[in-house]
Amino acid sequence: MATKIYIVYYSMYGHVEKLAEEIKKGAASVEGVEAKLWQVPETLSEEVLAKMSAPPKSDVPIITPQELAEADGFVFGFPTRFGMMSAQFKAFLDATGGLWRTQQLAGKPAGLFYSTGSQGGGQETTPLTAITQLVHHGMIFVPIGYTFGAGMFEMENVKGGSPYGAGTFAGDGSRQPSELELQQAHHQGKYIAAIAKKLKGAP
Repeated sequence: MATKIYIVYYSMYGHVEKLAEEIKKGAASVEGVEAKLWQVPETLSEEVLAKMSAPPKSDVPIITPQELAEADGFVFGFPTRFGMMSAQFKAFLDATGGLWRTQQLAGKPAGLFYSTGSQGGGQETTPLTAITQLVHHGMIFVPIGYTFGAGMFEMENVKGGSPYGAGTFAGDGSRQPSELELQQAHHQGKYIAAIAKKLKGAP
């Protein structure tokens, strides 16, 4: 039976979604792994989103908390809001109390990825503060560490991400994930998928 990896994210302007797509490709490149993209529900009204110049959402399906129980591993992604995950993603996790009570996510591996508006805007504080969510569910946090190799030590170009997970800088919204950031996201998907497969005991 395939090892199921769910890439669950919130993206307002598309930066996190681009990383999610690359993470999915990386996870799906591992033999015996089935990777699927999911969005969490939007909490803002269409009127507010329009004022924020947010583009229309993609057709990636919206996940319900209960559907998390079907997966063998996760990669959770979100933009940063003042150094922490966005309220939309936090609201989704707040709705997982039923899964917490029955410990249906305990022992499952989970990674994190994110976008920030600036270089000092939370590339480490965002995943660091998000780990508390995983801990209360008993999930196993899987950082990428320095497994991305030379790409982790890039100093010539602006690059998001950290040992905690893949990341990108959105800036004023016009900057898109760089090739190096996308490569790191691909690596993260592949890395976590391989670990989830081992934990499941799949051949």
